Amino acid sequence: MMPKVIDAKYAGKYRVWLRVADGLSGEIDLASELWGGDVRAFEGRDPFCATAHRSRTGYDRMAQWGLSPQWLHDQLKAQKNAAAAV
Repeated sequence: MMPKVIDAKYAGKYRVWLRVADGLSGEIDLASELWGGDVRAFEGRDPFCATAHRSRTGYDRMAQWGLSPQWLHDQLKAQKNAAAAV
């Protein structure tokens, strides 16, 4: 089943904090995933703010950038596994 992102918030620079319906949550750095206009969306402001993006939800905005829920979930899971291994 495709993971469902239920919350997304700007966490500074090119980072976002996400919560997935299965309870997994954390920050992801999107710097290496964004190009052109997508990068400019993060420059000096919250890319999820309603005034900047006409009330799009955080995940709607990430979907526009081509970031799938499965990829986002995989990134969070990899971070959690790496932290547990330390």
